[in-house]
Amino acid sequence: MQTETLEVFREVARQRSITGAATTLRYTQSAVSRQIAALELELGARLFDRLPRGVALTAEGACLLDHATAILDRLALARREVTAVHAGTAGHLRVGAFATADAALVPRALARFHAARPEVRLTLIEGVTGSLLTALLTGEADVVLVTAGADRPFEDARFTTHHVLDEPVLLAVPTGHPLPAGAPVRLASLASEAWIAGSAAPEETLLAPSVRLGYRPRIAFVAGEWTAKLGFVAAGLGVTLVPALAARAAPPDVTLLALHPDEVPPRSVLAATIAGRTVPPAVTDFLTLLRAEAAAFLNPTTGC
Repeated sequence: MQTETLEVFREVARQRSITGAATTLRYTQSAVSRQIAALELELGARLFDRLPRGVALTAEGACLLDHATAILDRLALARREVTAVHAGTAGHLRVGAFATADAALVPRALARFHAARPEVRLTLIEGVTGSLLTALLTGEADVVLVTAGADRPFEDARFTTHHVLDEPVLLAVPTGHPLPAGAPVRLASLASEAWIAGSAAPEETLLAPSVRLGYRPRIAFVAGEWTAKLGFVAAGLGVTLVPALAARAAPPDVTLLALHPDEVPPRSVLAATIAGRTVPPAVTDFLTLLRAEAAAFLNPTTGC
């Protein structure tokens, strides 16, 4: 039973005329009659009574009409929805991101996406690189943001990466700290500093590149959340490294200083999708907006 035949059947039933249906569908009358006859033969039941003027549905025909209408309407809906998803104007976009990306970059990109594609449902999944990549592999996310250090590039054949930005790492110190603002800070000037870090093992934190250069930080406090780290810095209990994306969260009693990029290089922020899979149009559109927001973040005075 082909959809074309069901469309012919539905039109004959609507017009109660084989001739009228043929005219509307731009078929010959004999072609319509053959399709109805073939459908009746396939189902083993008469679908129309042939009258002196037109036709009338039999009980079997009325039963089929309900199903034919439902099938054809559902197929029409499917075509519309597939077209909308292909155009990036419908569907569901699930974005995974790490905490500092959610401070400004991701929400701004999602806001612009929502303004342009209001019919697309949005979901945010927050996590760290490992959990985000798992969410991507299990189909819970469509695209995720991850980071990679200059000395530890992201290498995993299961994923395709899309560069978003190179994010500077900043030094957070209490306001009034004797380190001068202006010139990038060198590690040698931090020899006596107490550090607030996310782990007691500095090689597991943003300090890892510095450790590999021979710097030995004295970690005084371990705090996992950025608000906690910055709170400890504001209280004068030490200094910490802050990704530039988290700079908006710094309280007024914390000063952010540039670090020398040769000693504390920027980290790459990447968007990852599954390798070998077609990237959905909604993801492509989101990545375009994400890069635009990243460019504005890196060049706030120009807005580009």
